[in-house]
Amino acid sequence: MATGEDLVSLAAQHIGERYVRRVLVPKDNAKWKGPWECAEFASWCLYQVSNKLFGCDSRQKPSTAKADTKSWYSQAKAASSTSTIVVAKSTPGAFLLRLPTAQLDGHIAISDGTGHTIEAHSTATGVIRGAVDGRRWDMGVLPPMIAYNKPTEYVPTSPPSLVLRLKTSNMKGALVERLQHSLADKGFIPGDFDGVYGPHTATAVHAFQLTQGLLADGEAGEKTLRALGLI
Repeated sequence: MATGEDLVSLAAQHIGERYVRRVLVPKDNAKWKGPWECAEFASWCLYQVSNKLFGCDSRQKPSTAKADTKSWYSQAKAASSTSTIVVAKSTPGAFLLRLPTAQLDGHIAISDGTGHTIEAHSTATGVIRGAVDGRRWDMGVLPPMIAYNKPTEYVPTSPPSLVLRLKTSNMKGALVERLQHSLADKGFIPGDFDGVYGPHTATAVHAFQLTQGLLADGEAGEKTLRALGLI
């Protein structure tokens, strides 16, 4: 049975390769060297070490099954293979998942167990070794076809200091209004300049991120705010 360390070792071999949004990766092509997308990269790595599909429609052939974060979430829940962020951060080969919304994509990364990730990040950076901390994650995932070693100690997590995003109760304030004006100045009209981070603002942020090669999640964290000249 493949281990989490096997996953990390394989994923690390692809750091620096290209990212293309919405690309389909044949999970059974062991020679694939990109381009990648985050869920496709995660599912390809998992298939390569386990010969099993996860995070995509298992009724499809490995060569055509499309991976996405929604499928990662539903299959993880069905297999009772979710975990806390602390566990995933501390476990080599665990996955860190940010859920998609009705309008915007989620994101997924592979944990190396030391507080870092290997992930197909964005068009600007491709496959990178990133950090777990300072970002928003919803859960960890430990797929059942992987043998995970229980961490001897757990690495604490640090949440992001500032992320503007869609919430059930919309975020409001002067910074959101400044964000809206900055988006409009760059040609991405967020609707009314009302200081409310609603769907129109999130969509404008998403479009701006795509043009900048940033991780396109519709959430304005440190990198997006800096690109807009707000911090």
